[in-house]
Amino acid sequence: LYSRTVVGWALSDALGHEEVLKALERAQAFRQPPQGLIFHSDRGVQYACTGVTQVLSTHRFVQSMSRKGVCWDNAVTESFFHILKTELVYHTRWEGYTDTHRDLFEYIEIFYNRERSHTTLGYLSPAQFEQYEGKLAA
Repeated sequence: LYSRTVVGWALSDALGHEEVLKALERAQAFRQPPQGLIFHSDRGVQYACTGVTQVLSTHRFVQSMSRKGVCWDNAVTESFFHILKTELVYHTRWEGYTDTHRDLFEYIEIFYNRERSHTTLGYLSPAQFEQYEGKLAA
């Protein structure tokens, strides 16, 4: 939430928990969060299953879920997916997994995280915001 940076993501053609764990693993490698991290999600079965809750417990992360039917609890994530859909998904036709993954990687890792400005960040990209905030803290 701090900088709107997407720190971990994975692509799947199903709602299994394996991709949730893959995205979490990538986020952990990128940020190396401390115990007590709040892992917030909607109430999807892929987040509520034993496989995910056990991993969160092992790392001593706190699981937080949106209230049933209240999209505002997950507003930042809902906003991200709206942006992703309107700026990429609705304008693209993919041939398969490889094409989809490549385009999502380029959009998220290259454009969204490094170049796309956000009004909530003072019209900076997430990377620019983190760099700017890092200089202020030093």
